[in-house]
Amino acid sequence: MRIWAHRGCSQMYPENTLLAFEKAAELQGLTGIELDIQLTRDGQMVVIHDERVDRTTDGGGLVCEHTLEQLKKLRIDAPDGRARRIPTMEEVLDLLAPRLAGGLQLNIELKNSLIPYDGMEEKIVALVHARGVQKRVVYSSFYARSLEKIRALDPAAEIGVLDVRVSDCLYKLKGGCGATALHPGGWGIDLPAEQLRGYPVRTWFTGHLYPEKPTGGRMDLAKLEAQGVTDVFLNAAERYV
Repeated sequence: MRIWAHRGCSQMYPENTLLAFEKAAELQGLTGIELDIQLTRDGQMVVIHDERVDRTTDGGGLVCEHTLEQLKKLRIDAPDGRARRIPTMEEVLDLLAPRLAGGLQLNIELKNSLIPYDGMEEKIVALVHARGVQKRVVYSSFYARSLEKIRALDPAAEIGVLDVRVSDCLYKLKGGCGATALHPGGWGIDLPAEQLRGYPVRTWFTGHLYPEKPTGGRMDLAKLEAQGVTDVFLNAAERYV
């Protein structure tokens, strides 16, 4: 089973921050890191999961209502007492460059199923190619048309289609969205393993996120593997590598 750090080491550190990514990059045996991108009002790519900043920062409102300068003023509390900031995609690539060069993979989820950010696909593909890390990147989205755009922009791209159930992922894939991998929720494996053979099946779990207290339970990776799962995105990746 291949292990990915979901939004970085997001159980122990604030999700989608440089701190969470730095801690994940230190893990030996980790397959990759997953993160989420959105666009600011002035068209900059920032790394944040929610369409709103309310849950993870001391601000309020939609990401797309803020300029990058405004977002950089928002605080994200961290366990060491130091405030962190919403990172740009460029800053994350700067941080992870040595590990990407060493084989670490990066799953970039385009958060455009609720807000269809104009030009997001072109921006991220251009940046990934400018940095020369296209062979290390997996693109993913719930929005099938966005994946079609990625495929048109980069015919060689590795693309994962997101949905809650694996059957819905497979439906989108066979519908021609351009995906090569299935990214269902971990509780949504509703097809037999035989039907999933030949596809990377990367499941994700919400779980506990900093500063929530973890339960201490452990996931049964062998059961997931028997269901046809090949990879798993985990908030507490450090417990499984």
